[in-house]
Amino acid sequence: MTDQPRGAHLVGSIPLDSPEQVFRSASEALGRHLRRIPDGETGGRSQWVGWQGFAFKEIPQFELVKPVPGQYPPTPRFRVRDDADIDGVLFGNLQYADEALTSFEVFQKLQEAGVVHPEARFQVSLPTPLATVAMFVTDDAQAEVEPLYEAQLLDEVRRILDGIPHDRLALQWDVAIEMWMWEGWLEAPFEDVKGGIIERLVRVSHVVPDDVELGFHLCYGDFDHEHFHEPDDAANLVEVANRISASVRRPIQWLHLPVPIDRVDDAYFEPLGSLSLRPETELYVGLVHFRDGVEGTRSRVDTARRHVSGFGVATECGMGRRPPERGGTQDGLQTLLRTHAEVSAPIWE
Repeated sequence: MTDQPRGAHLVGSIPLDSPEQVFRSASEALGRHLRRIPDGETGGRSQWVGWQGFAFKEIPQFELVKPVPGQYPPTPRFRVRDDADIDGVLFGNLQYADEALTSFEVFQKLQEAGVVHPEARFQVSLPTPLATVAMFVTDDAQAEVEPLYEAQLLDEVRRILDGIPHDRLALQWDVAIEMWMWEGWLEAPFEDVKGGIIERLVRVSHVVPDDVELGFHLCYGDFDHEHFHEPDDAANLVEVANRISASVRRPIQWLHLPVPIDRVDDAYFEPLGSLSLRPETELYVGLVHFRDGVEGTRSRVDTARRHVSGFGVATECGMGRRPPERGGTQDGLQTLLRTHAEVSAPIWE
């Protein structure tokens, strides 16, 4: 296949038992295709923000309430107790930095041993503060709670920055809840929805210094490995990407956009022709799918190339929450990784 996409990107979660297994498996199958390798969000982190419930449970001003009919996701959330004052409430250790620092030790040892490519960076994938608050806090309290949680999450980022050499580190913001709000599928806790989303993404990005790589994963969710809703096309993804690119005042090394499995048509990809990314920004298109493998992926690649050039490949979301019939086994994972390699050219010699 001529004019292959160049390189591959692993969004974050990977269905293996430990970061070491992730680093070894990714390096063996895709080592020359990856600029960055995540630790797989293994163990308790496998459900994206789902493990963060402990952070809210430990604060006495919150109480857990049952989900209301029609709520998405259909899980319990926390509300501020009647007559409780949350001014000055501090979230405790969110454990993101603890996990990242522990995983980096493994990454570094494997890189020194020649298992991980010497130029690859350690990738830390983080949900935005808004994502966790929207998932765990009742609608009426989100505006009040969001800045408190954001302050603690950004403190976690600073601990990561203090503990990992910047020339070995890459940080990705996962932008999923924001896409639901942008599309109008979920109510935002602020009036200027689009402006508020970009303002928040800019704010969390500027915590990351220029010598650390920064990327964005735009997403439509992966609850039970299903999107909240399917997008009509890539137009809103392109609008968000362009506004991020125009607003963030530091380099953006990569941007990831998802593609549903059944979209091989030009209509979905046509808005990609309006992408306005900076020269340093690599585009990864999430068009690798387990169910139709190399053949289906190449069909989506062919359509995408009619509208945008110079991109790498990825899955549409993380791999860690897949049921067995969609690749959520070790054999399925190896098939997915091999598909990335077969449809893309390596970036390293």
